[in-house]
Amino acid sequence: MNSISTKLPVAALAIALGTAFTAMPDAAQAADKEKCYGVALKGKNDCAAGPGTTCAGTSKVDYQGNAWSYVAKGSCEKTVSKTSPTGHGQLEAFKETKA
Repeated sequence: MNSISTKLPVAALAIALGTAFTAMPDAAQAADKEKCYGVALKGKNDCAAGPGTTCAGTSKVDYQGNAWSYVAKGSCEKTVSKTSPTGHGQLEAFKETKA
């Protein structure tokens, strides 16, 4: 084997591991956050927002009730949501009413 054929798999493994560790959320940071529904702006949600969406950045409207964003723990129910029945973010998705 030449030196290129032995270095290529090692380099590929290093890149794959580096990418995997970069994508993993920091456990300490995640512990200080909570999912808050109804506070994300259009296209700014952190992940799945129910039917018709797939993951981050797919919410269709501002303050979509089934779209969530990470917020500081304890701040969700103090964060304004113009579509929420309570007027603030919620810890669970809420059904939106049609006007």
